[in-house]
Amino acid sequence: MGVTQTPAPDDRSRLLTPADVRALADRFGIRPTKTLGQNFVIDHGTVRRIVRVAGVTAEDVVVEVGPGLGSLTLALLPHVRRVTAIEIDPALAAALPDTVAEHAPDLADRLTVVPGDAMRVPEVPGPAPTALVANLPYNVSVPVLLHLLELLPSLRRVLVMVQSEVADRITAPPGGRIYGVPSAKIAWYAQARRAGAVGRNVFWPAPNVDSGLVELIRRPQPATTADRADVFRVIDAAFAQRRKTMRAALAGWAGSAPAAETALRAAGVDPTARGESLDVTAFAAIAEHRPRD
Repeated sequence: MGVTQTPAPDDRSRLLTPADVRALADRFGIRPTKTLGQNFVIDHGTVRRIVRVAGVTAEDVVVEVGPGLGSLTLALLPHVRRVTAIEIDPALAAALPDTVAEHAPDLADRLTVVPGDAMRVPEVPGPAPTALVANLPYNVSVPVLLHLLELLPSLRRVLVMVQSEVADRITAPPGGRIYGVPSAKIAWYAQARRAGAVGRNVFWPAPNVDSGLVELIRRPQPATTADRADVFRVIDAAFAQRRKTMRAALAGWAGSAPAAETALRAAGVDPTARGESLDVTAFAAIAEHRPRD
């Protein structure tokens, strides 16, 4: 089957202007709320940049979380096979198909809207998604990423906009103060890198923090006999009190400090090390040696 030809990348007529965004919000009675982390992108350059950096093609099936009023959705649709948009706000979920039908009628059949919480959706309908591209709500960005990476093994690439501080934490390598639970758990699934900074004035309403782009490229999970849940329990315990040595931090997990030391030595990890010095492969090795009753 041939690939459907998409419009030229510089087709600007489909994108929402700042005035469009405010008019749509008024039309549908939508007021951005901090509770849902709603900050709508109003800048053409930003949504084009996200699509470009994401590297999506006409063969991609894209999941978008929190599409809001549709600025990024409209930028994605000309370039991809399909967009499945997951939206927790019922008013926004109901409005998005009408917005796409009005601004990009020839692309409306490429959109599927899934009303619901992206942290809890049990499945994503339609063809298996190959990419996740989204302006993620700041307050739930890491849980959403972890849930969708686990739920959708078909995802090969991710490009998300998140709070700058969160972007730093997700992409931090072992050995630094900001390396922690998000860094280690995301590393189970993918290689992460910062893909750029985003200012505050591209949003309505403007947030009081800066944003950053994070790119994830799926890679094979660590070779281990431990399952993901076991490894994540080790990570959680290691960073629950990050000033503690691994021997002390894993005492509860192993049943006692001596038992933790035995597991650590069996895994080839120094019991006096701290969690921030270990990569996900080390956490997986530790999980393999948890004492059994």
